[in-house]
Amino acid sequence: MADLRLYDLLGVSADASTAQIKKAYRKLARALHPDLNPGDAAAERRFKEVSAAHEVLSDPEKRALYDEFGEDSTRMGFDPEQARAHQRWARGARATSRGRSTSQGDIDDLLGQLFGDRGAVMQADVRADLTLDFRTAVLGGQTELRFADGRSLRVRIPPGVRDGETIRLRGQGTPGRRGAPAGDLLITIHVGPHPVFRREDDDLHMVLPVTVGEAIRGGRVRVPTLSGDVDLTLPPDTQTGRRLRLTSRGVQRRDRPPGDLYVEIRVHIPEGVDPAAVADALNALDTRYPPGWRARLNNTAAR
Repeated sequence: MADLRLYDLLGVSADASTAQIKKAYRKLARALHPDLNPGDAAAERRFKEVSAAHEVLSDPEKRALYDEFGEDSTRMGFDPEQARAHQRWARGARATSRGRSTSQGDIDDLLGQLFGDRGAVMQADVRADLTLDFRTAVLGGQTELRFADGRSLRVRIPPGVRDGETIRLRGQGTPGRRGAPAGDLLITIHVGPHPVFRREDDDLHMVLPVTVGEAIRGGRVRVPTLSGDVDLTLPPDTQTGRRLRLTSRGVQRRDRPPGDLYVEIRVHIPEGVDPAAVADALNALDTRYPPGWRARLNNTAAR
């Protein structure tokens, strides 16, 4: 029977479409994100689990391997080509043993046919997946990568690493045979979503709610960034949808100019306001709309 644990983590069936898997993941990620559940270890653990499940099931190749091999395919160092090569070797060994006992020389011959193994042999590179929270991916830092055998490795994350990018750690793969160098560890990075920020290239984007008074009067408002709050100058008569830029407050990668932070303004009307209590103010505002203003705005938006 197929392994369904990762499907169960996302609450989808084994025949779910890629779109259904992504939709289920986004819903769970928003609810479980550590930034929205500070200090909740159970929510953080669940967030990591559903992120790991999404990494596998959203990738057609990884999903196919998971459906075939189960969670063995997600373990550190799993290589389907090496597994197939081993199966070929095993079949050859069984065929040899039918006619006579298999010696070490026979095994070496079979390995040599498969791998060209006549001298020192460097091991193949090992691949692994690592899910980062959005903040660590943008700002950089260190995190721990755990291996299936219980070992762990501290991995330095460079600032601005992208979703899908690969980090190569030289010599951290499986050891070489007969004195050859070890292979490398290739870590594919997966970046979780953030409840406030989204990334486009090296720029960050966010929506900032402001009061009606702030939008009309203008002035300085506080804006959150991944490295701390900053002040933003809001021009008078700022409309919903206007985008303002905070220069160099985006992603800062090495050897390139930093990106910017784009702040989209959204005027927020408080709920539960008694219109009668603010009738004079509302009437005064209504008088400021010139004749035909709505049609002009609609025509502008349609262009």
